Amino acid sequence: MKQRYVYVLAALLAVMGLSVFLYKWQVLGFPLGEDQERPVWTIEAAVGFESGPGSITAQLQIPALTPGFRMLNEHSVSRGYGFGTDYGGGGRVAQWTIRRADGDQKIYYRISVYEDESVDVSDTIPPFPPMPVINEPLKTAVDVLVRDARDHSADTASFTAELLRRVNAPSPDANVELLLSEVSSDAEFVGVITKVLASARIPSRVIHGFPLSGRQRSARLVSWLEVHDGDQWLYFNPATGEEMLPDRYLVWWRGNEALVNVAGGSNVEVDFAIQENHFDAVTIAETQAAQLGASSVDFSLYSLPIQTQAVYGVLLMIPIGALVMVIMRNIVGIDAFGTFMPVLIALAFRETKLLWGVILFTLLVALGLSIRFLLERLRLLLVPRLSAVLIVVVLLMLFISLTSHRLGLETGLSVALFPMVIIAMTIERMSVVWEERGASDAIRAGLGSLVVAVAAYVFMGMSWLEHLVFTFPELLLVVLAMVVLVGRYTGYRLTELQRFKALGLG
Repeated sequence: MKQRYVYVLAALLAVMGLSVFLYKWQVLGFPLGEDQERPVWTIEAAVGFESGPGSITAQLQIPALTPGFRMLNEHSVSRGYGFGTDYGGGGRVAQWTIRRADGDQKIYYRISVYEDESVDVSDTIPPFPPMPVINEPLKTAVDVLVRDARDHSADTASFTAELLRRVNAPSPDANVELLLSEVSSDAEFVGVITKVLASARIPSRVIHGFPLSGRQRSARLVSWLEVHDGDQWLYFNPATGEEMLPDRYLVWWRGNEALVNVAGGSNVEVDFAIQENHFDAVTIAETQAAQLGASSVDFSLYSLPIQTQAVYGVLLMIPIGALVMVIMRNIVGIDAFGTFMPVLIALAFRETKLLWGVILFTLLVALGLSIRFLLERLRLLLVPRLSAVLIVVVLLMLFISLTSHRLGLETGLSVALFPMVIIAMTIERMSVVWEERGASDAIRAGLGSLVVAVAAYVFMGMSWLEHLVFTFPELLLVVLAMVVLVGRYTGYRLTELQRFKALGLG
């Protein structure tokens, strides 16, 4: 196969793997770090009223478009009521209905949200608002205020800031005093501002929400100003004129519509409470993927049984060890016995830990090699000889385990987790090399296998890398692309550069 075909194949594998990885990371929100938690806020609206016997229809404004937040779940707690959601003038509306109710009633709406900076308000561009009908003398006051603010501004943002500065002045003029003479709440104040902006043909609206911070047993709605400059929505502090949105501000609803309407009820009250919790980021990502209907969540390893997940948590690290093996052999030039034997030994090191693993592996191979030379005098055929070596390895494992247990070294008990067949084959291969090429080559290859196994153990033991591969198994396509590229490398190895260094000086 030509070189360019290898490059094309490697590029395709890398692009496929990275594309799925970026989609799951950026769109679905799967976390890069392990044990990562994200704050989740649960907001509860408790609607209380008196009903008197008869049918009830209750409507509550609930969040729809909320910049910086994404909904995790929502539900209602209301005994005997029918529940549904719809869209109204201020956004989404929750509706409860019951044919007959009597006495004090209490219904609850709960929504859980989490931060997501990718969420933004993507409304269509609003039309220019119609000129509001304002009676005199308020109309003259509005016209004067609009004219003065326009003369001292250059665009929509500066016009809004100037208008808010004037209406919030410590000593407002007569026009401002007239406009604000009947204002009794923050929401009404912002409503007056939107009316003035409509007179200047600037689209604006009131937004009502909560700055989320920890636990709030009795949360208070905060009204804000939202203005469209022709390209995007801008947010202004109605009390200062500063262009900003409070930190973690959850928009509950927009517009001048009433928060709640109860047909058939009286003495209506709405209380809000906020609770902050921390959820596993993977759980949030899976919920988000399910809401988006992403098929990738159906093939997530997190959907497997826990025991199966534990197995794949180990198996998925084998390609990482194989990549280390390829680099150490083809780039560095370290000689080793077998192709995957060091990787399997590295897996055994995960159980015995590195220091004891190296000691036990060296001890087993040394003892097994001694027994192998003794069996050589019997002139056995290949299969019986390997079987005999395997039996000896098992007996050695048993002896080491019993001895370590008697000495109180419980780590030695994990020696039984070593792959017996691999050790038996290593002993056989090392003895053959010893006879054919000498003791130095055999020892060098044995030490090389141990070095590769240690390097593979280091990389396969990285918990963050294990989480990354388990959460994004498509990254193994990138590993495969790297193996394919390294497989075509035919240049000098690092050990060869060191060996032939003297020739280069000459």
